[in-house]
Amino acid sequence: MPVKFYISLNIKTSSGFQTFGKFFLGGNRKFADRIFGKLKGTKRITKDTIINIEFAETKDELPQNIEMISCTLEELSENCKMITRETFKFFNMAEK
Repeated sequence: MPVKFYISLNIKTSSGFQTFGKFFLGGNRKFADRIFGKLKGTKRITKDTIINIEFAETKDELPQNIEMISCTLEELSENCKMITRETFKFFNMAEK
C-alpha cells in the first residue's frame, strides 16, 4: 500500500482535542515535508494549547504522527491559505 501524507487541524474541546479539518498531501514525502516546514506556529505544545496542527502519514492504512505544532487562530488562517495554494500548484503542475 502506498504511503499517504496529511495535515490535521485540531481544536481543544471540553472532552479533549477534536479534528475539524484535514488536508491530504498525497504520497510525495519531499512535498509534504516542505509544506509542513512552511507552517507558522511553535513546536511547544502545552496544556494551554488550543489549536494544534498534526503532520502524519498512513502506512498500511495505519496513521503515524510525524510532527505537531501549535498555532494561533491568525496563524491557522495563514497556514490554511498557504497549504491550499501550494497543494493546488503542486497537483496542477504534476499533471502536466
